[in-house]
Amino acid sequence: MEDMEAWIRSGALVVSWILGTLSKEVTTYVVNRLTSKNPNVDFTAKDVWDELECIYGPKILQQAIGETEIIREEDAKSEDKSKEKEETNEEERETLWEYNVKQRFIESDIEEVSVTDIITNNGNTALHVAVGTSKDLEFFKELLEKTPENISLTDLKNSDGSTLLHMAVNVGNIEAAEILMERYPNMLIQKDNEGQTPLVVGLSNMQSKVYWDLLELIKKKPSIKVDKKNLFTDKLLELAISIKNFYLARNFIWWECRKMDSDVVLMAIAQNYPCELSFWERIAAEFQDTPISNHIIELPFVKRRLKIRHEAFQVLLSVCKFIQLFISSDRHKDYYTNPVLEATRLDALDVVKVIVYHFPDAFWSKSKDGHNVIQHAVVNRSEKIYNLLYHMSEHRNVYKAIKDTSGNNLLHLAARLAPAEKLNLISGAALQIQYELQWYKEVARFVRPLNKTEKNSLGETPQMVFMSTHKELLSEGEKWMKFTAESYTVTATLITTIVFAAAFTVPGGNNQDTGVPIFTNNPVFTTFAVSDAISLFTSVMSMLMFLSILTTRYNVDDFLYKLPRKLIIGLVTLFISTTTMIIAFGAALFIVFGQNNGSLLIPIGAFTGLTITFFVALQFPLVVDLIRATYGRKIFGGRNATSKKILQKFINKMTWQQDKTQEREILMQIDWDKRDGDSRYNFVNCDDIPFNI
Repeated sequence: MEDMEAWIRSGALVVSWILGTLSKEVTTYVVNRLTSKNPNVDFTAKDVWDELECIYGPKILQQAIGETEIIREEDAKSEDKSKEKEETNEEERETLWEYNVKQRFIESDIEEVSVTDIITNNGNTALHVAVGTSKDLEFFKELLEKTPENISLTDLKNSDGSTLLHMAVNVGNIEAAEILMERYPNMLIQKDNEGQTPLVVGLSNMQSKVYWDLLELIKKKPSIKVDKKNLFTDKLLELAISIKNFYLARNFIWWECRKMDSDVVLMAIAQNYPCELSFWERIAAEFQDTPISNHIIELPFVKRRLKIRHEAFQVLLSVCKFIQLFISSDRHKDYYTNPVLEATRLDALDVVKVIVYHFPDAFWSKSKDGHNVIQHAVVNRSEKIYNLLYHMSEHRNVYKAIKDTSGNNLLHLAARLAPAEKLNLISGAALQIQYELQWYKEVARFVRPLNKTEKNSLGETPQMVFMSTHKELLSEGEKWMKFTAESYTVTATLITTIVFAAAFTVPGGNNQDTGVPIFTNNPVFTTFAVSDAISLFTSVMSMLMFLSILTTRYNVDDFLYKLPRKLIIGLVTLFISTTTMIIAFGAALFIVFGQNNGSLLIPIGAFTGLTITFFVALQFPLVVDLIRATYGRKIFGGRNATSKKILQKFINKMTWQQDKTQEREILMQIDWDKRDGDSRYNFVNCDDIPFNI
């Protein structure tokens, strides 16, 4: 009796587990079915399982699998033939399974369950599941026909707020999307819980082909009638720019009934504009109008970058034109303030110049800290924007004494610690301090002499601000410099010891009578002697330089030139000593073992070159960084290098294929030029834009 009660309790528990995994609608259906069969008897776990198998179990599938096994045994003579049979039977199984499930749902016994009822835990209906998983268009159409008349599919959403069109676009089911758009065009403007329309979902999931197909359908199908003002939102244009599809963004800007409700579009351009030149583009800019530049421009990857930059520039111009022409002037400030400050933070010179050209007041936009463009550039270490001071005429002197709400002049702002994202681009705390000192010294040269000792509202001079904000970085710079010097001192000392001993234990030995080395007249021995001597002298010089770094007082100004100079000399001499030591070793090895075997020179030379190359590849970047930071091209005062000429060359050589949208845009631009009476918008690069504030 007790065993029977335990059995009943276990069965009830299993029933609860099974029913707990089902949705509310399916649970209700199963319970109703079992109750109707045996109203006076409690159903068991097996009854529940059998009922679920009747609804979802692939009976025909099992039969098909059995038949497949027989076929495989009979046709096992050939591997190729077996593979073909296996693939065929796999397709048959899938077809049988799909047919079984679809027929059970369409013709089925579960009349109480509608295609619009929720059947999964995330709120998907049968239609959601079908459009998201099935490629059978006819099955999807049949399900649509089963939709109750009192249900609007336009508003049918799952727990994520996704409509059927959201699901179709998300999985790339363009056929189902076309059916839905023709029958329910307002689905195009329905938003999910994140406020995204189906077009936005398609673009954000990088479904470019699906996205273009949807656009083509909207253009070509007159039956798809939807309010384009609600369809092509700022979010869509922002997304196209964020994924750097500037060609798509250009088409969006002038789409019929386009509008801009906020600054998000211009902000997206500021954050994603390709303002940095690549290595090859810099070389082309350095050797303008030369065969080298012409060849570099023809490289496919350089062409792609230049094309992207050209398209981005055209998008930037178009957005500014759109705001200028179609947004009331009293609202312009709402559209350019945050973007111009963001472009300043990112040092995107092209973006700042274009925005300021179209909206001159943008240069005086204020950040939340009360800083305008130049002040914001100093705080964020944006040297290209700061260099605009050198191109100003009227207002240049204003910045010499300008202050923010806390009484900080430009030098106070330069004395602050740079943002972490700027400092992290520089290797080593010592070079970071050098970079900070370069900014501080540059701004100190620009401001008036009295501003250098001027106090802010907290009673701090610029020097006091610099020391307090850079205290930790100065300590890290000192530790980095000492650690580096100590490591290289040990290396230089070891090299000195080795090459000094090698000078008195020459390969082959000495003549017992005269004490002269036996291989004195051998050219390889001369190579050994010269290399050994150079290695000794340079290693000693390197060791002395690193020792002087260890014994310095580490004043703040020492990090600007004195310490970097010593480190450069120490590293360069250490490179020379290491290289010549390896050459001396190779020469000694050849003298001892290669006199009668000339082929031994090949592996000795190969491994010598490999060792030197490996050493230089590991250590040389630090030397390059030091030399560039200390003696390289100055980042202040000069005209900013841009890709104007190489971009112009590229545009002249490219044959742009104009589609209707582009032709329409060109015609609109011609009309604007006539309207304005000048050619102010016919720029291909922002170096053509005059900057004189």
